Amino acid sequence: MSKPDQLRRFLFDKANIRGEIVQLNEVWQTMEANHQYHPVIREYLGEAVAAAVLLSATIKFEGSLTIQASGDGPLSLMVVECRSSFGVRGVAKYKEPLPEQTDIKTLLGKSNLIITIEQALTNERYQGIVALEGNSIAEFLEGYLQHSEQLETRIFLAADKQAVGGLLLQQLPGKTEDDDSWDRITHLGSTIQKEELLELKATEIIHRLYHEEDVRLFDPEPVHFQCSCSREKVSNMLRSIGEEEAAGIIKEQGNISVDCEFCGTTYDFDEIDIAEIYASNNPATTSTTRH
Repeated sequence: MSKPDQLRRFLFDKANIRGEIVQLNEVWQTMEANHQYHPVIREYLGEAVAAAVLLSATIKFEGSLTIQASGDGPLSLMVVECRSSFGVRGVAKYKEPLPEQTDIKTLLGKSNLIITIEQALTNERYQGIVALEGNSIAEFLEGYLQHSEQLETRIFLAADKQAVGGLLLQQLPGKTEDDDSWDRITHLGSTIQKEELLELKATEIIHRLYHEEDVRLFDPEPVHFQCSCSREKVSNMLRSIGEEEAAGIIKEQGNISVDCEFCGTTYDFDEIDIAEIYASNNPATTSTTRH
């Protein structure tokens, strides 16, 4: 029986340090099943998925956080979205064959990671550029948080075909009773093995690493797969390409078929559907289906 898909937060009461562990099984398998990624691409996308959930849990907001990279390398696009409700989705696009050097920098080429936070209530958008300083997604994000938020952070990520996992440690502002706590706790965190992050329960990991520390563990928070695609959104997209072009596709192909790259759902539109879309300039009133 696989572990539940969830995030566990914990605090070191005397050290002014917070921690998070995310572990995804069914959620990750659902995302991966639609694409059957190359093992190297799968690992990097899985790490990005874990990272997006961890970062979302460090901020208070209602909306979505997106980690995106697009470059001129073989890995042309990688995007992961995590909502404040911990609904997550992600996709990667790449060209094969992959080069012998499959480190993340080589695969992305000239690129930056971009973190976008969208506030649902105010429609405000914050965007930060993550320089590729280091040799891993975890190191890129650690440097970003250090420079932009002035928060010491350590991130450990792991992924395979069955599961993804992540551990985040972050020093909070303010004085602490234990001056050596950050070095000690992060050193212990750095001993975590990939297999432990993927296979052990969060409580076992915390006990194995920090059984000599004063740790306060919070209730688990479920993480789920959530795609925001809908027939209404696709209808609005088709409206934007223009009636003449849409009619041309219908004449040539008989219908218009649009696949969601995140969840694999197919939306089909025939001649009558297209006529209804362009019958009014108002947004489509078709029912919304979420996945």
